[in-house]
Amino acid sequence: MTATTTQQLMTINMGPQHPSTHGVLRLILELDGETVVKATPHIGFLHRGVEKLAEYKTYHQFITLTDRLDYLAPMSNNLAYVMAVEKLLDIEAPKRSQYIRIILCELTRISSHLLWLATHALDIGAMTVFFYCFRERETLNDIFEMTAGARMNLSYVRIGGVARDLPDGFVEKVREFVNDFPARLKDYETLLTKNKIWLMRTKDVGVISAEDAINYGLSGPSIRGSGVKWDVRKSEPYSSYDEMDFIVPVGQNGDVYDRYIVRIEEMRQSNEIVRQAMDTIPKGEFIADIPDVALPQKENLKKSMESLIHHFKIITDGICPPAGEVYSCVEAPKGELGFYIVSDGTKNPYRIKIRPPSFVNLEGLQKMIEGRLLADVVAVIGSLDIVLGEIDR
Repeated sequence: MTATTTQQLMTINMGPQHPSTHGVLRLILELDGETVVKATPHIGFLHRGVEKLAEYKTYHQFITLTDRLDYLAPMSNNLAYVMAVEKLLDIEAPKRSQYIRIILCELTRISSHLLWLATHALDIGAMTVFFYCFRERETLNDIFEMTAGARMNLSYVRIGGVARDLPDGFVEKVREFVNDFPARLKDYETLLTKNKIWLMRTKDVGVISAEDAINYGLSGPSIRGSGVKWDVRKSEPYSSYDEMDFIVPVGQNGDVYDRYIVRIEEMRQSNEIVRQAMDTIPKGEFIADIPDVALPQKENLKKSMESLIHHFKIITDGICPPAGEVYSCVEAPKGELGFYIVSDGTKNPYRIKIRPPSFVNLEGLQKMIEGRLLADVVAVIGSLDIVLGEIDR
């Protein structure tokens, strides 16, 4: 306890074991009673050295490590990295695979937001929403499993396309989900949006202005909640997003409540994007036919000696992009996820730098909670939707 002439401050640890810090985040809080005077985030408890590991992996091998960044949105992680490699190689994925990427990334956005809403509501004291959200998320995990063969670490996106075409029954199952989901969203809103307790815990809490949000480099719902209409899918369209009709929801006050409203509307928009993509998905190949770069279709390995040879060479020797450097980013569920790759012409990247949205968004936490009550810290952390897997890397 530190004594001053006007006040007595108490320094406490919140985390890294505290469940409401959403991972191994440690906050050192200086409190005047229950008012937060200063907050200092401490990170690094989950550091795995992913960027350094990239220097010892081939370009294809590194895809599996991207799953482990924001492990709630593996498709978005895969896509951001693969698009950077494709940019380095100056190649483009076939149109069908671009649409498949859109469908699965938007389903991933819904899945990620569902887990955010479930845990955020639980942190503040609303338990029913938790069970509702996990009910829908279970359906999405079934869809991911039938497509990629896994429920969590999917590694489905490939350089030049995707690992395999959409399986039988995929379209029907996704259409059923898309048709049912708007009613589910209304259930969540009925429980929370006008709930007096929810409003008291979220309105005018964790406010950050548009100017401050821009200066801190926030992205995703964290900056759109402050009224800044920044969405990579609109500002720098990729993977045929320019062919999709959707709106970018924004808030006005930049508080916890606005960030909640933005994510709710984002789920509704993602649902409609999936519907559009399903209606207009083109026929054709799901991976580019570039023998020295893209892995051949698995079915061809059983009947084509050339495909078997190309597969063997890519797996054993890797690919060697031309020397150079690129940056590519996507609109992940938590914000702008970017990969900066430096190639020296060998089979391993010379350097990979990841721009994770959770890490950058966390920088605004101190601004949002100073002067607020200790109980508000939990609400603000939840509204940022951080995942320590991509903060620490």
